[in-house]
Amino acid sequence: MRNNTSDAIIIGGGIIGTATGYYLTKKGLKVRLLEKNYLTAGSTGRCIGGIRQQFSTESSIKVAMESMKKFATMNDELDQDVEFHQGGYLFLAHSEEKKETYRKLIEIQQKMGLAVEYIGTGEIEKLVPGINTEDMLGGAYCPSDAQANPFLIVDGYAKEIRKRCDVLPHKEVTEIKVDKGRVTSVITKDNGTFHAPIVVNAAGPFAKEIAQMVNLDLPIYPERHEAMITEQLERFFDMMIVDYRPDGCYFNQKWDKGSIIGCYTPIPNVPGQDLGTSFEFAKEMGRRMARLIPRLNNIKIIRQWSGSYEMTPDGNPILDKSDVGGFWVVGGMCGHGFMLGPEIGWLAAEYITEGKPPYNIDEFALNRDFKGKEVMK
Repeated sequence: MRNNTSDAIIIGGGIIGTATGYYLTKKGLKVRLLEKNYLTAGSTGRCIGGIRQQFSTESSIKVAMESMKKFATMNDELDQDVEFHQGGYLFLAHSEEKKETYRKLIEIQQKMGLAVEYIGTGEIEKLVPGINTEDMLGGAYCPSDAQANPFLIVDGYAKEIRKRCDVLPHKEVTEIKVDKGRVTSVITKDNGTFHAPIVVNAAGPFAKEIAQMVNLDLPIYPERHEAMITEQLERFFDMMIVDYRPDGCYFNQKWDKGSIIGCYTPIPNVPGQDLGTSFEFAKEMGRRMARLIPRLNNIKIIRQWSGSYEMTPDGNPILDKSDVGGFWVVGGMCGHGFMLGPEIGWLAAEYITEGKPPYNIDEFALNRDFKGKEVMK
C-alpha cells in the first residue's frame, strides 16, 4: 500500500492477528498489521504446538473442529510445510470424578461429530509403551487431534498478507484516535500515523493495554506459564499426554525430531507480564514426566522458557465488536490461541465484513456474564 490509509488495522503479530489479517485480505480488504516486536514474539512463539478439539462447550468444540479442518489443508493453502501431524490427544483419568467428567464431555463431543472415546488402561499401554498406569482409570482419546509448528504457520499467513497488504514488525501502537465514537487512526511509537475505520485488537497478553487506549476495560489478564524441550530421542508415542492431577503436566513428542516438549499449569498461578524462568519448573517438569513414563527419567532438558496465557474469567475467548465504533476485540485465548487460531481468524473476518458471525458465538461475547467455565482448560 502506497499511503497510510487502509480498510483495517490489526494490532498483534501472532496466530490470531495474522489469521485474521489473512482472512480479511481474502475478503478483499486492504489490511495493515502492526506488531510491536517481531512476528510470534508474544504467546504464539512460546506455545508448545498442540492442537485439540476436546472442549466442554458446543461453541468451543465447533470452533476447534473447524480449526482442525483448516490446519489439515494448510500445507496447500499457505504453500509451505507447517509440520502438521495428527497424533492425537490423551487426557488421563486418575480419579472417578475425572473419569465421569470425561464420559459426560465425550457425549457432547460425539454429538458434535468428533471421533473421541473413553479408553481403558490396556489400550493406553499399547498407545504409550512403558507408561505407568498405577492409579490410572483410563482416559479420553481423540486420534485426530494434532500438532504443528506455530512459527511456520504465522510466517505462512504473513507471506500471504504481504502479497497485497502490509505486515509491519517493530511498530508499537501508543495511541488510538477516536472521533465521534469511532476509531479513525493509530499512532505508533516512532510517530507513524495509520488511518483505518476498523482496528482489531489481537494483541494477546497486551490486549488490555491496547483496549485502554479507547477507554475500554477488558477482562483479560496475562499469567506466566513455563515450558521446556528435551534432547532428541527415538519416537515411541504419538499423542499429547495430558495429566490433569494438581501436580500433573502435559507433553508430547515432536513429530519430526523426537524431542519431548511440554509444560504444566502452576499452582498458584503467576499473574503479570514477567517471562522469567525457574529451576523449580525444570525440576518439577522432569519429575512429573518421569512419574508417568519412567524411561524419561534420565532424559536431558536442553531449553526452557516462559510465555503468557491471556486469561478471561470463564476460560473462553472474546471475539466481538466493542461499543467504540470500528474497534474489535479478538483475544483472551486462555492458552488455546494457537489451536483455535485459524477458525477464530476466519470468524473474525466474517463477522467484521458481514456484520454478523456465520454461526452462534455468544459464548465469546464481550459483554457476557463470564459465569460459565471451560472444563477442559
